[in-house]
This record gives sequence, C-alpha cells and structure tokens, in this order.
Amino acid sequence: MRYVAQIRHPWRAPVDVLSAFADEPWACAFVSGCGGERGRWSYVARSPDMTLTVGPDDRRDPFKTLAELVGPPGERLPGGPPFQGGAAGLASYELGDRVEPLGLARCNGWPDLACGRYRGILAFDHAEACVLAIGRGDTPAQAQAQAQAAAGWLSHPGRSSVGSILSQGLTASDGAAYEQAVAEVVARIHAGEIFQANVARAWSGRLVRGAGPFDLFARLAADSEAPFAAYLRLGDRAVVSNSPERFVQVQAGDGLVAETRPIKGTRPRGDDPEQDRALAAELAASEKDRAENLMIVDLMRNDLARVCTPGEVRALELFVVESFANVHHLVSTVTGRLAPGRTAIDLFRAAFPPGSITGAPKVQAMKVIAALEPARGPYCGSMFWAGADGALDSSVLIRTAALVLDKDGWRVEARAGAGLVADSDPHAERLETEAKIAALRRALETPAGSAIR
Repeated sequence: MRYVAQIRHPWRAPVDVLSAFADEPWACAFVSGCGGERGRWSYVARSPDMTLTVGPDDRRDPFKTLAELVGPPGERLPGGPPFQGGAAGLASYELGDRVEPLGLARCNGWPDLACGRYRGILAFDHAEACVLAIGRGDTPAQAQAQAQAAAGWLSHPGRSSVGSILSQGLTASDGAAYEQAVAEVVARIHAGEIFQANVARAWSGRLVRGAGPFDLFARLAADSEAPFAAYLRLGDRAVVSNSPERFVQVQAGDGLVAETRPIKGTRPRGDDPEQDRALAAELAASEKDRAENLMIVDLMRNDLARVCTPGEVRALELFVVESFANVHHLVSTVTGRLAPGRTAIDLFRAAFPPGSITGAPKVQAMKVIAALEPARGPYCGSMFWAGADGALDSSVLIRTAALVLDKDGWRVEARAGAGLVADSDPHAERLETEAKIAALRRALETPAGSAIR
C-alpha cells in the first residue's frame, strides 16, 4: 500500500454514513465529538481486503503479525488526516498476556486481537466541514480506484436509529462485594504489594427486540459526545465505545512523535453551573487525585521510555481538568520521540495494556485485578488504527459496551472502574463507578433525545 490518493466531498455526518453499513462484518468507525484540534477528525471504514484475528490459542506474535499486515511505511498526503488508510480494530485487555505472560483467563470467545486492513476509508474533517475519500494501493492507479470506491459509500442513504428505549435496564454486579474488593486492594497497598490498582464492576442486560449495537452508538454520539468514540462489528459481536481517553498516538513524519494522555481523577458533573464549577475546582485541588494521576504519569513515562530516544520523554501537561458529558476528569500529557528503528506498533506493544486501567507497578496490579475480576475482554483494551504511513492512534476502552448476539437477541455488558490508592474509601469508589457508567446506562434506558448528564 505504498501510494495514497484522496477525493474531497461535501460534508456528511460520520454516524449517518456509518448507519448504512453498521451491520456489516468489519464495519468500523472512530468518531470524535469534542471539538478542537484533537477532535478534528472522524473516520469510517468497511470492506477490508484482509483481516487478522488472533485468538488465545493462536501462537503467532500478534504485534509482529499486525506489523506484517500494515506493511512498510508508504506515501503520506501532506496536510491530510492523521489516518490515511491501514489497519484498524480491537485489542482486548487480555492481549496484555502476550506482553507479560500472566496466564490471564479469556473472556467468552473475544479474540485477543481483531483488525482489518482498509485500503479505502472516509475521513471527516470537522474543522473544514468536508469529507475526504482516501485510497491506498500498490500503484497510483490502484490508490485512486480505492479512493473512488470509498467516495461511493457517500451515495448510500443513511437509516434512522431506534428512538425508543434500547434496554429495559442493566443489572449491576453486587455493590457490597465491590466495596469489599476495594477494601482488600487498599489493604494490599498498605502492605506494600502495590501502589495503585484499577478495579471494575459490571452491568449487564439485553437490548430490546429490534435494537442493535449501532443504535446504542448513535444514541451516545448524539447525546454524550466523546473524543475517542469507536464502533466495530465482528459478526455476532460488537464493540461500542464512548471513551474520553487516548492510549498512545504516533504522528508520522520527520521523527515519529509519541503521545499518551492518561486519565486519573474523577468528579460527577453538577446539577447547575455553580455546583459544576465547584466540583471541577475540587478535583483540580485534590491531593489524592493528583497523586493518583502522577503515579500513572510516571508509569506511562516508563512505558514510552522503552522505545523512545533517551531524554526525549517529557510530561508536557499535568493535572488538567477536562469536562465531558457526565464527569470531570484529571488528564495529563506525556510525549516522546521514537528511537531510530522503532515503530508505532513497537510502542503499542511496550505500553499495552494501558497503565491508567491497570495500576502501579503494572504487572503486579494486573495480577491483583485478575484475582478480583472476571476476564475483561474489550473493556480496558483499545480500539486503534495503525496507518500505512507509520502513524497510529488508540483509545482506552472505558465507557464501553461489549455486545454478543445469541438466539434471544443482543446481550450487552459494560463495566466501570476506579483507581484505588492507599486512602481510597470503598463507598466513595463505588459511587465513582456509578458516575462513570451513568451516560451508558441512560443511553440504554431512556428514549432518544433525552438529556444525558
């Protein structure tokens, strides 16, 4: 896929374009609704020319196989979108067992890695209000043909999503048991075993008859915008994510620049502007939340340092409050420059799974998590794209629903966790999980058009 071509078209919303193809196997989308430079681009892809699925019993090196699927870096459109065709898909949390073998249990048939190679994509420029059909090929003519094929997707009419309630309700895992798990982790922190661990609880239920994964994705995109929303259909499985968090990014060009933006620290949104400002200020001033965030910043600096030039890894921003539809978060930014001979996929391997949803030290925290939670599957893994030009971007799969189709329709599971430190209060951490899951629950349990906060 050495060559690349593009065709410019008038604006059409990415969710509307996706709607025509959302039920196809390997239909994929990355939709950003946060505004600003980080929220400039969204993408829709379908009909990959090759796919890669690595299950738990597949002995291939998944990262090496992914690199082979993407191939050597090819041409790049100057000033074009960050993603200009390549591989895209799902890395489940248990892919981390391929980085540090811990004997992690696997999650009910979810693969460790599932992605397609997309020679044609649509890139949606929110700033310029236009759509770019991008094509890649082994010759300029092939690249142009792929761009034309992708442009043809824009002629397909969209479909309306279900406007009624999508689920009769989600059932939460036992809250008292979660508080007990939090207390156990705090005791292990005081004993010196770990400094921090992110432990989650689950909510499960079913979609109503006639509703599907795309309906949930469309509902969230309309009512609860997020910078790293993503969608992937894998036959009888689907991932719907409303994530606010970047995992790792690599920008292509002269010197591969790497970035990670870990989130640690949460407050709910207020019921009125005054209360909302007070909660944001409380988060900004919280020594507990800042210390929790700093531990993960140090962990991510270490992960980036494995593949970056010595002395090039820096924390550019610390403890910035960012506000989303349902919560305020404390976000930091760490950057580096990949060392010569290192690639974006090397970084993805070095840092996986994300430190913000494991803990510190990472390996021991993962052992603690494995003893307290069932296998996670997509939750706390990553949706990612790996560009044919050497670029990469990826999310942390929080605020994410994993859906499985059976004879009775779509089963849905969503989880929410909390970062636990030495002074964590079990009840307060339980309430934090409920604040984090609220947007997903309301998307499922209220009709379209209802305000989600």
